[in-house]
Amino acid sequence: MATDLREIGRQFAIHGEFISGAPYGTGHIHDTYAAVYQHDAVRRRFIFQRINHNVFKHPQGLMANIVAVTSHLSRKIQASGGDPLRESLTLIPSLDGKSHVRTATGDYWRVYVFIEGARTYEAVENLAHVASAGRAFGRFQKLLSDFPADVLIETIPDFHHTGRRFEAFTKAVEQDVKNRAASARPEIKFVLQRNDRMNVFVDLLATGKLSQRITHNDTKFNNVMIDDRTGDGVCVIDLDTVMPGLSLYDFGDSIRSLANTGAEDEHDLSRVEFDIGIFELYTRGYLEATRGLLPQEEIDLLPFAAQLMTLECGMRFLADYLQGDIYFKTHTPDHNLLRCRTQFKLVKGMEDTVDQTAAIVRRWAQE
Repeated sequence: MATDLREIGRQFAIHGEFISGAPYGTGHIHDTYAAVYQHDAVRRRFIFQRINHNVFKHPQGLMANIVAVTSHLSRKIQASGGDPLRESLTLIPSLDGKSHVRTATGDYWRVYVFIEGARTYEAVENLAHVASAGRAFGRFQKLLSDFPADVLIETIPDFHHTGRRFEAFTKAVEQDVKNRAASARPEIKFVLQRNDRMNVFVDLLATGKLSQRITHNDTKFNNVMIDDRTGDGVCVIDLDTVMPGLSLYDFGDSIRSLANTGAEDEHDLSRVEFDIGIFELYTRGYLEATRGLLPQEEIDLLPFAAQLMTLECGMRFLADYLQGDIYFKTHTPDHNLLRCRTQFKLVKGMEDTVDQTAAIVRRWAQE
């Protein structure tokens, strides 16, 4: 059934006449559209999103999170002389003042102001953008450093609890419901050889040696909007997984997604290397933006965070492969296996360069 964006838009406080709308972006979770409205001869764009409530089981709680976080960001940005309409996501309320609407068919919709003059990138086209992304995610954490963590719900419980991810993985290996374990023996062995790493962060948090923070939890490069003119990271987007977590999760996942010289599902593993130059650029920007926020204990763990988040991701791909591809979208029967091999090649590259990455972190932490 075709989506009637005009009708959806009538339920939101958008001034002007609906002109057009079309699918927008490359996201895999929600259905996203850009809609054009005209008001007093001025055309403006808005982002319409149908929330995937199969992935996010509590859309009302999810939207309450986003309202709380964007309101806080807006106040902080405005107080520092910035432009909250450009530097933070801005929700358009429904006609009854809510953050979203639920249609008669049970769909949940939200509308954001479209941020003009900036865009996201699926891959790095300009190395200067890497440091910009690091600064953007670092600034995001710093702006939320005084936000009360107990206000937010966990939109995906235990999202980066690597120990529980490992438990799910070992269960998938034992059950082997699709008889695929035999085809993934080297990959299974790779994970099991690193089982002593899985609870490092969870244990440090439990003993008070790490601090819980408000974190993004999906810090891919394409979740930062880069200014078309200056090349600066102007806005962090995709706030669905913003919830209490560790700064190390966000840093590690950024490196995982950025520092791969090959594709995520690369067939030829000789093309997959850990790009230590990208690591340094991102680390520089991130540490510049978080100066004064992170204690030395957290800073020292940044290289390990990259390893652990990459290992966790590969383990999730492998578990999904063993379970019959029930979570990640796949295009071939071995798609998740290819993905996990790529992640594990990156982990090995990070392990082999740990002295260099530690030196990079020390250098930029002292600048």
